[in-house]
Amino acid sequence: MKLDYDAKTDSLYVQFAQAPSVDSSEVSPGVTLDFDGKGNVVGIDFEHASKKVDLRALETPHFPLL
Repeated sequence: MKLDYDAKTDSLYVQFAQAPSVDSSEVSPGVTLDFDGKGNVVGIDFEHASKKVDLRALETPHFPLL
């Protein structure tokens, strides 16, 4: 998983897989899911992220380190 924040656009992208996105769906205002060719979610884009997410409180409790 990869997190990418763009301060210029105030957008946060959470990438779950390296697979290319072939389809997208806005599930709520400013929140878009990206799907691969098999319909799996490969990423989530948050527009105006600082208004939706407290970026200072990003945590990964119980996240397994492989």
